[in-house]
Amino acid sequence: MTTALEGRVAIVTGGRGGAGRAVCERLEREGARVYAADLSNEGTMGDAPAAGEFVPFDVTDEAAVIDGIATINQDCGRLDIVVNAAGIEIEKTVEETTLDEWNRIFAINVTGTYLTSKHALPLLRGSGHASIINFGSYDGYIADPKLAAYCATKGAVHMITKAMAVDHGPEGIRVNAICPGYIDTPMLEQFYPDGVDPAEARAEAEFVHPLRTIGTPTDMANLVFWLASDEARYATGQLWVLDGGLSAQIQQMRF
Repeated sequence: MTTALEGRVAIVTGGRGGAGRAVCERLEREGARVYAADLSNEGTMGDAPAAGEFVPFDVTDEAAVIDGIATINQDCGRLDIVVNAAGIEIEKTVEETTLDEWNRIFAINVTGTYLTSKHALPLLRGSGHASIINFGSYDGYIADPKLAAYCATKGAVHMITKAMAVDHGPEGIRVNAICPGYIDTPMLEQFYPDGVDPAEARAEAEFVHPLRTIGTPTDMANLVFWLASDEARYATGQLWVLDGGLSAQIQQMRF
C-alpha cells in the first residue's frame, strides 16, 4: 500500500456503483479513509468485496446529505476529498422525456452534486488538501442521440465545477471534473441497442475510439486519485476528458 493520501478522509457518492466502487478501492489503497456513500451497501456490482465504509446517502435528500456528512465529521473530524460520482442516464429525446424523468435526473446528477459539495465545504475548508472531483461526461460537450436530459445534466455539472473552483479556490479548495467517454459499467451496457448481441455492440463501441478500446472504472479511478493528490495541487476548474480519443474525431463510416 502506498501512502500518498495517508491521513486523509474521502467521501464517494455512488460509491457502490461501478466507477464509484473502483474509486473507493483506489483511494483506500493510497491510504485514505474512504466513505462509500450510496443508497444501498450492495450496489450494482454483485457480491465482490467492496472498499470503503458504507454510509447511507441519498444525494437528492438534503437532510440525508447533512446526516451523512455529520457522520464523517463525528468519526473523523475532517474531510479532504469529495467525489461526486452518483448519476443516472435516461435514454430519450426531449419530446419523449416526461417531466418527472427530467426532474429525477437533474435531482441526482446536478442537485446531488450541489448538495454534497455545499454541505462538505465547511469541513473541506480546514483540510489544507481539499479536492472536489465531479463526474461530468464527454456528453457535456457533444451529444449522443436520445440522451437529451443526460447531456443537459452533464453540461450543468461542468459549469458548476468551474463556478465552485472560482468561488472556493481562495479557500484552498480545488474543484475539477472528469468527463469520461464509454466506460465499461452497467450504465454503458444499458445504452447498447436492444436486439443486438452484447459482444457485437461492445466491438462496435470499441471501434469508434481511436484507441480501439473502451475505458474501465480503473481508468477513472486513476485520474480521480491524481486529482485528489498533491501532485495536482495547481489543477483546478478544469474538465478532464477521458474518452480514448472519441471526441477528438468526427464519426467514422464503416464501409
